[in-house]
Formats: sequence, structure tokens, C-alpha cells
Amino acid sequence: MADHPLGSTTDHRLGHDNNKANKKQQSQRQQEGKQETTEPTTTKQQHPQKEQNPPTRPRPHKTAPPAERTKQISKDNRTASRGRKGADHSEQTRNQGRTSQITPVCMDKIFLLSIVSVCMVLNVVVVIEAAPKSGLITHLPGFNATSFPSKHYSGYVSIKSVDVALPKNLFYYFVESERNPSKDPVVLWLNGGPGCSSMDGFIYEHGPFNFAKGKEKGQLPTLHLNPYSWSKVSNIIYLDSPAGVGYSYCKDNSAYETGDIQTAKDTHKFLLKWLEEYQEFSSNPFYISGESYAGIYIPTLAAEIHDGIKAGEKPVINFKGYMIGNGVTDPEFDGNALVPFAHGMALISDILFEAIGYLNIYDILEPCYHSPPSSMKNNISNSTFGELGKTERPLPVRKRMFGRAWPFKAPVLPGIVPSWPQLLSYGSVPCVDDEVATAWLNDESVRKALHAAPKNETGEWQLCTSLGYTHDAGSMLTYHKNLTMQGYRALIYSGDHDMCVPFTGTQAWTRSLGYNIVEEWRPWYPTDQDVASG
Repeated sequence: MADHPLGSTTDHRLGHDNNKANKKQQSQRQQEGKQETTEPTTTKQQHPQKEQNPPTRPRPHKTAPPAERTKQISKDNRTASRGRKGADHSEQTRNQGRTSQITPVCMDKIFLLSIVSVCMVLNVVVVIEAAPKSGLITHLPGFNATSFPSKHYSGYVSIKSVDVALPKNLFYYFVESERNPSKDPVVLWLNGGPGCSSMDGFIYEHGPFNFAKGKEKGQLPTLHLNPYSWSKVSNIIYLDSPAGVGYSYCKDNSAYETGDIQTAKDTHKFLLKWLEEYQEFSSNPFYISGESYAGIYIPTLAAEIHDGIKAGEKPVINFKGYMIGNGVTDPEFDGNALVPFAHGMALISDILFEAIGYLNIYDILEPCYHSPPSSMKNNISNSTFGELGKTERPLPVRKRMFGRAWPFKAPVLPGIVPSWPQLLSYGSVPCVDDEVATAWLNDESVRKALHAAPKNETGEWQLCTSLGYTHDAGSMLTYHKNLTMQGYRALIYSGDHDMCVPFTGTQAWTRSLGYNIVEEWRPWYPTDQDVASG
């Protein structure tokens, strides 16, 4: 018979069976006339009274292996069977005492094992149900399928901050992985700006849906599953940060005056509280990712997380690294990257540099589209580059790059950083389209489905919000150096047709860190094609 997990059932049953065998042997010997001789049990004869007392509980000792225990018990029983009749009776009584003594121990262990088993089951149940049911998204207007590929949650995490008296309510949309949510990484996604909603990335970039404009005016967009969603391989949180961006809000308007350092502290507090609500993801590998001004958000947040881990803050974030695309990093490298990029792409000569302002800097291969009225169109001069802005094609619903970009010839310097609405009041309209996102996220049925606060608290949803924002963290080069030296992984990537934060600047500052080049520059081929990936 197999051993009990705690080693008690085997002891009990072996002792019980051998006592039966002992009685049988004694009965046989009595019938044979007690022919065997025994050694005298002098000690037991001198102290008969002690044999009558109930045996005391043995002191704890190391449990022998099952085979060894069997031999020990059998040897004891053989010794007992060689005693005189009185001694046999005494040893039999002792063996019975052992049996009665082992039984409660076994019962105690079995009882404890039952409690442990129940606790383990209860623990599993608690972990599975840790995500707040109130945040579960059951349907989305415009999506007609019966179910999502994975669970979706959204809502608010309220945090307290030293800079304002009232709590800041940060909105998030969480998509569980479609592959293995209990093991796949958790990724926090941040769009740039500063002041642009991360629902930009959800709708136009790598969210679980592709959005198509409604066929008629006023009709909601229709949603179809995105085969290239990041949720195919990861759990992803889309966070509107800082307060005042997207659906995030605070009833104290002074919260909308903020900067790099305070934003990092607030986002760190958000993560700690979020993990308390979603405890089942606390052990998953955690990464941060974003674009544009998130090149500032991410390293500063990573430093806050690292400091929190060292300080023993709970829950512990299983932080592994970060990813940044076309990220703002350093004014010298970012500002000096534009001319090499334009020249390297065979776009301009030095003489024509000034005319580059008429390009669609979000994607140099695309013309500049605008919706009516005509007063909002760019004022294009009669330059060679002005011809690139002319097209008879209608405004397409296409992936836009507003939140990842930064105005041409406007490197980020320490001090006040103008938001996109402020920049638009100074100059021309950028080549962007946020019609789909604005129509969908401002619809009352959508806000209700997403558990978003009413408009009288958050105002109209805008892609980018006007904030009083200060760049007070300095260059990110020191952050990157320190974080990578601590062992965190970093992926810095760039689109090769983005001229707002061009890849030439990214190449320059990553080389300036001084790390050894493991693999030289090479074409990057998809696994199943022969054409290099761009």
C-alpha cells in the first residue's frame, strides 16, 4: 500500500496488522505448549507498576523510511513474542497502546491535511476571482460578435498625491492575453504628448480591434478583431496618464499642472493599487511600453519602480524591462537628428531644408490629408515640397501617428512643454485624423460600457488634452544607463518613416551609451518571406 503524504497512514496500518499477527502467533504457541524459551525481562519484573500506566506520547523524532519502519515494527513484535506469558501480555498491552497512540496522531495529521487541502482550494478560488467583477466589460457598441477573444476590464484607480488634496482618478482599459493570461507578460502602454490618451494606441495601433468609420454620418464605428493585436501574446493595460488626459480626471483642477517626476510617482502608485485589485497577475513578468513623449514617461517610471522594489514596497512588481518606440530622449540627439534623416532619405538638399516643414512629418510617404473646413488646411507655398501635399484622394481612415510624434524643429527642452492643443493654436493643423476615436469614445453607450465617468466630471473625450506640463527630469540618457546596468531589458525601436523623432537620433544616442555591439546592422527578414521588413 502506498505511503500517506504525511507518512502517518503507513505507520498506523503496519502497527495494526502486526498486532493481529502477534496475537495469532501467541495463540499458536499456547497450543504447542509454549516450547520456546525467552530471555528474562528483569527490568520489567522489577517495575511492574510502570507497565500498567498508559504510555506517554513519544518525543518527536525523524521518521524512518517506510521499509525501515516496517523492519523496526516487525522486530519489536518478534521480541515481544519471545517473552513469558506475563511478558507477552505486557508487550501485547504495549502494542495495543502503540496502536491507540498512533491513531490520534494519524487522525490529527489527516485532519491537518484536510485543512491544508481546503485552504489550497480556497486560495485558488480567491486568485481566480481577484479581478474586480465590477470592471468586467461584457459588450462594446459596434462589436457584433457574441464574445471577446479574452476577458476585458476597465475602470478607475484612485490615487492620493502630495501635490493635490483630492484623489486623482486614472482610467485604464485592460485586455487579458488570448494565449495564456496566467503566464504571459503584463504590459503597460503609454502614449505620448504630453497629454495624449493611450486609447490612441488601443484604437489606431495594436489594440484588440480594428475600427472602421460608420457608413453614415453620426453612425458609430464598427469593430472587427485585429489579427495583430498585442493581446495575442500579452496582457496589456492602456492607461490615460497623467490626470486630465482622456477619461482620467481630478476634481481639483490644480492636478492638471504637473511634470515628469510627479507623473512617474502617480503612475507607480496606480500600478501598486492595480496589482492589489488584480492579484493573479502579480507574479507575471511586467514591462512598460510606449512612444513619443513616453520616451520620458517610461524611464522615469522604471526608475520609480526600481526604487520601490529596493524599498520593499508591496505588492512587489515583477519588473523585467521596457520598450520605447520613436521616443523623446535627449534635446541634443533629438534636435540634431532631423537633417541627417531628411538627407539620408534623399528628401532634401541643405538649400531646401526650410521647405521640409510642408511635408507630412508623421509619415513622409503619405500626403497631408485634412477634413473641411478649408480654413483649417495647411498654408502650402509654391515649393517643390508643397506638391507632395496635393491629392485628390479622400481622407482615409488609417492608422495615425499623432501621439507618438513631436513638432518639427521643436526639440524638448527643460521647462514648460506645450501640449498639442496649445501648439495647434500657434500654427497649422498636423496631418492627422481622430474622427473615429472621438466619435466612439464620446458616445454615451460606449462610456457606460467602459465604466467611464460621465461627461460632467471628465468633459468631452479628446485625443490630446491641454495640460500645464513641465519637463523636469532632464536627459533620459542617465536613466537608460542606470536601468540597463541594473539588469533590466530595454528595446528601443523606430519607424523608418517617422520624422518627428527620427531613427537617426535613436541610433546616435543608443551608440553613445558605449555598449558593445553584439550583432551588426543587417536587414530584418520575416520568417516566411524574402523581403526585408520595414
